[in-house]
Amino acid sequence: MTDPILLSIEGTVATVVLNNPDKLNAITLAGWVALGQTMTALSDNADLRCVVIRGAGDKAFSAGADIAEFPQVRANAAQAREYGAGVADALAALTNCIHPVVAAIQGACTGGGLEVACGCDLRISNASGRFGSPINKLGHSFAYDELKTVLAVASRALILELILEGRIMDALEALSRGLVNRVVADAEFDNEIQATTARIVSGAPLVSRTTKKFLRRIVGPGADPAPLTQAEIDEGYALCDSKDYAEGMRAFLAKQKPTFEGR
Repeated sequence: MTDPILLSIEGTVATVVLNNPDKLNAITLAGWVALGQTMTALSDNADLRCVVIRGAGDKAFSAGADIAEFPQVRANAAQAREYGAGVADALAALTNCIHPVVAAIQGACTGGGLEVACGCDLRISNASGRFGSPINKLGHSFAYDELKTVLAVASRALILELILEGRIMDALEALSRGLVNRVVADAEFDNEIQATTARIVSGAPLVSRTTKKFLRRIVGPGADPAPLTQAEIDEGYALCDSKDYAEGMRAFLAKQKPTFEGR
């Protein structure tokens, strides 16, 4: 049986591949579970500085859930709740990852694939990218956790448009509507992903992790409406005691490139 999720690590960059190319990288229930487990393990790896998520091949990021297995694993509300728990766990592990996560989108990015992309921190599409969520043709809705993940990126109006019309938009429209950060020519796609990860890993990892932590606290799916405590406010300045802060100041003043250790 083919592994639904592939993982490779090169230096400080991990690449997670949604691996079902014969079905435009549709995600099975086993794939959702494996994605959650993989992202949790990567978050525990303090040596990493960036994670890239992409689909196998160049035809699709992911066309969504593998509907062919729905009669066996999602045939009724009871099964759907269990299935949805696997999806929710995967999306939570994705959005809670301590490392910057880049969605490298080629081709179809729809349904559950759009949810995965919206759970990432950056979304870079090639010109062939296609986006949408035509679940009105299936007769079921996004669950709350799925909606919250997409709503962290897309507006309420856009979500309603995508779901009520079931329309698929191209990459340039997705860019204009805020679904992706940038669109690059198909031939330049891999180079742009490499350049993006290089920019990320050259920065101080503590800054990336702290920024993500603070944003999760105040906005998005896991935001806490309670007022910030004094300890949380103080944490906003704690990095000024880190070795990386000292290194950053030293390198800036010396007009040199800093070397950050994540401490």
